[in-house]
Amino acid sequence: MHSFDNDSELLPEEIDTINHLTKLPIESLHLESIAVVTNIYRIAQGLRNKMEREVLADYGLSWTAFSILYDLWVWKSVETKRAAELSAVSKATVSNITKTLEKKDLCQRSTDNRDRRMTYLSITEKGREVMQELYPRFHQGEVEIVSSLREEEKKQVSELLRKVIKGNNF
Repeated sequence: MHSFDNDSELLPEEIDTINHLTKLPIESLHLESIAVVTNIYRIAQGLRNKMEREVLADYGLSWTAFSILYDLWVWKSVETKRAAELSAVSKATVSNITKTLEKKDLCQRSTDNRDRRMTYLSITEKGREVMQELYPRFHQGEVEIVSSLREEEKKQVSELLRKVIKGNNF
């Protein structure tokens, strides 16, 4: 039989999932691993949906467009391959989103004079102004999302998630 340490704190969705999965012919079912991955996915999707709906929609930005613009705001200029890595998307996705950001005059592309294959993205003045207005609202959403955690719990969650990230080279 499969055991699960936190039975009393399970969400109804987790109970339904566990009941379904334990019926499958899997020799060694790691319920704690399933719970961690499922909950990371659910919080990521919930966070993304909340921010797109409550903050980013006012600026006509998707989560990925915001992510790219945020990186440009922080780093000023980023090579497209690095932008893809930072946003965890493909170079093709960066290219498509950059077209949209350029149309809004939020960023611009430039080609390296020494290596024409290298394309850099940089934030425009309008992009900086948008981020200076947008980011405080975005940050307030971040604060709200984790408001049920004490400061020490926030530190613990951050440390554990960094450990997962480092262990998988994400």
